[in-house]
Amino acid sequence: MYYLGYDIGSSSVKAAIVECHTGRVLGLRKEPEEEMTILSPYSGWAEQNPEDWWIHIVHATQNLLQAHKIDPQRITGIGIAYQMHGLVLLDAQGKLLRNAIIWCDSRAVSIGDKALQDLGQDLCAHSLLNAPGNLTISKLKWVKDNEPDLYAKVRYVLLPGDYIAYKLTNTINTTIPGLSEGIFWDYQKGEVASWLMEHLGLKTESLPPLVPTFGQQGKVSRNASENVGLAEGTPVLYRAGDQPNNALTLSVLNPGEVAMTCGTSGVTYAIVDHMNGEEISRINTFAHVTYTRKTPVLGKLICLNGAGILYRWLRDNLDIESYEEMNRLAESVPVGSDGLLILPFGNGSERLLFNKDLGARIIHLNLNRHTKAHMCRAALEGIAFAFVYGIELLMDEGLKPEVFRAGFDNLFQSAVFSSTISTLIGHPIELYNATGAVGAARACIIPEKGITNYSRLLTDNDHRETVYPLQEPSQVRDAYTAWKSTLVNEL
Repeated sequence: MYYLGYDIGSSSVKAAIVECHTGRVLGLRKEPEEEMTILSPYSGWAEQNPEDWWIHIVHATQNLLQAHKIDPQRITGIGIAYQMHGLVLLDAQGKLLRNAIIWCDSRAVSIGDKALQDLGQDLCAHSLLNAPGNLTISKLKWVKDNEPDLYAKVRYVLLPGDYIAYKLTNTINTTIPGLSEGIFWDYQKGEVASWLMEHLGLKTESLPPLVPTFGQQGKVSRNASENVGLAEGTPVLYRAGDQPNNALTLSVLNPGEVAMTCGTSGVTYAIVDHMNGEEISRINTFAHVTYTRKTPVLGKLICLNGAGILYRWLRDNLDIESYEEMNRLAESVPVGSDGLLILPFGNGSERLLFNKDLGARIIHLNLNRHTKAHMCRAALEGIAFAFVYGIELLMDEGLKPEVFRAGFDNLFQSAVFSSTISTLIGHPIELYNATGAVGAARACIIPEKGITNYSRLLTDNDHRETVYPLQEPSQVRDAYTAWKSTLVNEL
């Protein structure tokens, strides 16, 4: 028997099939082959048609089942991971009203800023654990203010994963972690933040009913069965946003455990069990997949926009053939890059830096000494230093880190990058061959067998290596001190 997992991103949809008892990956599929289009009719806008996600779900599922000759009756559960913070609007008949406003859309920044100013830092920190910011609730307010005729037709406000679950099951619902990522959740009351919605003039009744993160969320409908090729009645057993799901994929579930990713952007997602924190404009806090009203396990998230995008820029502009070559060049240069420093913040404003847009900076470049190999190492070190800077902020907010895990992909394939972070935080970093779609599929075991059995699937199948701190950390620390001093002066 098998589980099926989906990961609905903004560039592609991924599907995975795993064996129920062993967690072994049977097959993976990505659709489309080229990246999905993001519509941007105006500066700062980013939209996608949710029906495109569904079309790619259909194709990925059909191709996966056919390629591995899987009888749909042998799929016993479906898990869904999805791009966070997107806004999907349906009318009373369940029809789409407009394109989804997705995570990287910035049109609602001023709305979130005004809400924070009106409501006050203390109330938002105490009840929401976040500033409203540019997240889903602010996007919904933008629609109300700018598309009032359309807003009048809104019956259901969904996140991207809610929409895919609806298309599969013909049932509309959401989860507490889903509401929390949209800033619809009051942590102190353990209920929808109706007072915030009323303040913004939004309809509380447009939020769907709640279902557990793990467990029965609906069953594949006859119509979806005919379109997708899954058996009618197959249960959807799990749903979560991509960052909580990535943490689950890496078995980051308990306070003190930290998940990291570093692709175009970088994310540190740390688990805590306390609801205090002052840096609500720099750190996002969400209900983790294991959150309940009685045991409020939370994920604190720091996003770094300027991460792997810097490494890609260097590859494209330094006439280097591959990232593997860049990693080899970086390893040929001493720790500290012979004094060359790079601030990697060249991909827009950074929440971590008080929403300032510093731009990327190359500092202390010596034209007689430094080569493209130095540039490669200084870039890896600069991005690693930015991760550590964020982890220090999390520790100031009460995080007591014990375990660090990351997927073995993108920048974590670089020994320089991984060892730099490990040395500065003073902890090993466990690296795994794991992806979001696989984690979503394996999560289907949790309603029946529990978290412990889920975690075993990761350690039994996916551990690749563990990176340890350097035995002589002084040079790394000196380089970080110089980098951090430069950054603080810029701020």
